[in-house]
Amino acid sequence: MKIVITNDDGVAAPGIRHLARQVREAGHDVVVAAPHTEVSGAGTALSATVREGRLLYETVALDGLDGVPVHSVQASPAYIAVLAGLGAFGERPDVLLSGINRGANAGHAILHSGTVGAVLTGAGDGLRGMAVSLDILGEVALNALPAVDDDRRNWPAAATIAVGLLDWLFEAPAGTALNLNVPDRPVEGIAGLRPATLAPFGQVQMTLAEHGSGFVRTALKERGEERIPDSDIALLGEGYATITAVVPPVRHPALQPPTEWRAD
Repeated sequence: MKIVITNDDGVAAPGIRHLARQVREAGHDVVVAAPHTEVSGAGTALSATVREGRLLYETVALDGLDGVPVHSVQASPAYIAVLAGLGAFGERPDVLLSGINRGANAGHAILHSGTVGAVLTGAGDGLRGMAVSLDILGEVALNALPAVDDDRRNWPAAATIAVGLLDWLFEAPAGTALNLNVPDRPVEGIAGLRPATLAPFGQVQMTLAEHGSGFVRTALKERGEERIPDSDIALLGEGYATITAVVPPVRHPALQPPTEWRAD
């Protein structure tokens, strides 16, 4: 199958190299099209660098991906998903993959994820897609993350599970979007794959660290809420990889919007 792979960590991030390598080794036709630099937190933003009406990208080489077209695009992941659906990187793909992200994309905080935003945008255009993330936090406190070389993390484990889901995804209805999170462990150390609900928020939240006249400074802190059974965050903490189906915005079936307004 034809697969386009993007991310929000930037085209040079290790996760995308490992994912593209294993997808290619599984016999698929792979094209990498990813942002020139990191654009984490972009959600579904459609942002790009345009000069004289042209969106800019260049073809680059990545270690271990000989023969795979790799495009460094000056655009957000969601914009790249739109371009992929339009055939900008060859024929329209059968599947859009996004990742492997450095850090879990879990809970309702996926709303802000550029990794998930790409597959949600693609799903709105009928593409089948999957966001893939590696949970580098796990049981480690946010302020005590080990200084591990990113290239030594367990990217191959996340890639292996993602590749194993491709046949199912290819047969799924058009517009199917999956969100896969994998513990930062070797494959043999992962407890299994479990369907999960989204936790109320996410692993971390933004807090106001300082503010004054004309400025603010924010910081991240861990969520202190009780883990909800069968949620993605709870299952990741138990060593499971988690899979959740997500959908682009849809009309609320039970909500009837007002048809009149009142002027005071």
